[in-house]
Amino acid sequence: MNVRNEIRRLATSYLPASQVSFWIGVAGVLVGLAAGILVAAQPVYLFAGAIAFAIIINFFADFERTAIALLILRSSLDIFSAQQIPALFALGLAALTLLYVAAAFLERRTIQTDWFWWFLLAWVMLQGLWPVLCILGGLGLDASPYLADNVREWTRLFSWAMVYLLVMQMKDRVAPQKIIALLFFSLIPPIIVGMLQKYANFLLPSILALKKPAIVSQFVPAEVVSGTRINSTFAHPNNFVLYLLLFICLAFWQLLRGSKPRWMWLILLFLMANLYVGTGAIFGLVMLVTALGIAIAPRLKFYNALGGIMLLLLVIVLFASTDYGRSRLDGIANTPLLNPDIDVSRAIVMSFSDYNSFNWRIAQWYYLLRAWLYEPWFGYGLGTGVYLSPYNLVPHNDYIRALVEGGIIGLVTFVALLVAQAIRLLQLLRQAPKGSDRWNFCWSLLALLIATSLGMATDNVWSGTAFYFYWWTVMGIAGWNWQERKDRGAGDRAMLLTMETAIEVKN
Repeated sequence: MNVRNEIRRLATSYLPASQVSFWIGVAGVLVGLAAGILVAAQPVYLFAGAIAFAIIINFFADFERTAIALLILRSSLDIFSAQQIPALFALGLAALTLLYVAAAFLERRTIQTDWFWWFLLAWVMLQGLWPVLCILGGLGLDASPYLADNVREWTRLFSWAMVYLLVMQMKDRVAPQKIIALLFFSLIPPIIVGMLQKYANFLLPSILALKKPAIVSQFVPAEVVSGTRINSTFAHPNNFVLYLLLFICLAFWQLLRGSKPRWMWLILLFLMANLYVGTGAIFGLVMLVTALGIAIAPRLKFYNALGGIMLLLLVIVLFASTDYGRSRLDGIANTPLLNPDIDVSRAIVMSFSDYNSFNWRIAQWYYLLRAWLYEPWFGYGLGTGVYLSPYNLVPHNDYIRALVEGGIIGLVTFVALLVAQAIRLLQLLRQAPKGSDRWNFCWSLLALLIATSLGMATDNVWSGTAFYFYWWTVMGIAGWNWQERKDRGAGDRAMLLTMETAIEVKN
């Protein structure tokens, strides 16, 4: 039974035509009234509402194309964070996914899931414990000012589970290689804006142009936080570098599988490497070296190794050729990591005057760990790490963030999610023939997972909402049956051959 046809039949069979026209008119008046209120309050909301209405209609009329278009669109939304567009997009996408799944259930169509999605959903539900504890006063901070942070962070995590579920509904309906290729269209706005920010910033409108931000902390000046770092269409340069890292790995996978034309992928890699350097994220260099090193390890042939080494050298040389890059590299020498004359206590004292980002990270972690000692088991609540040190910045270490926000319980669940992702990818690797597209794809994702898990030790990878939006997208695609279409075609050819043989024998 088709739910939409049944609703249409019931509406026309129980209401006379005049009443149908009356209620349509009432609906039109209400829509017009709502539109007028939106125009008066915020014109952008009317525009967003019109787009949302069109998306809802197309979502059910042409599910695959609309879903892919939404996936492509996400990389361009962070510039509208002040208008809450990314948050509204996440909530809307989650609602659409639930509506689609509910309609599929009512129509008795197959709802595609796998064990990892159920694990992810259970994990997200478990994170709901912290907002509840915040309401009950069971955390280290009062509920009234900090409940919104808990709910906001939990909603962000829930939207990731919905992205994974949405992608799973396209299984067996779209070829995985095709949807991965289409995801590269999401690079177009970030690359264009990033290049203009780097070379022709004056051409960009104010919402996109690089601006010198206000001082975000009494201890860390704005030029240290941002400087000339490009962020493209993303909220922060570090979010942009995570997004680029994901697509560098995907582009490298396309090269290794022999996608044509090769020159296009080489140009794309060069553009992304150029922008990667422009973000000024030194932790991004470490993650890139780790990801590409692991990605090419199973296929350690001369040309593969040469290509990976050349890309890494290009990024490092470009980074070291800038004043900002050299200052970042020089800063490492004045830390306990490379200077034995500087201990942790001295690094903390120096962090208040030398503006060395490595030293103030050490100080930040010190203050956070001291705060954690007062609430060791359940911490202070989701999204509250920014309030727990004098810097008023996010922790810049996702493991310490998990510890202070969720306590020991939260850290254990956080590490469990990372381990579960690795187990899922290893399982998919065992299922796929070695050297196949799926095997190489899953191996690239495993390399990226290891690299980002390493990057979490010094930065805010977990805050990269756009990155995780695409990460859960490709994780869902990795679980598809990549060989189904090929096998189905082989089966059809075998059946035709059998029928032809039978006809010849009969004749």
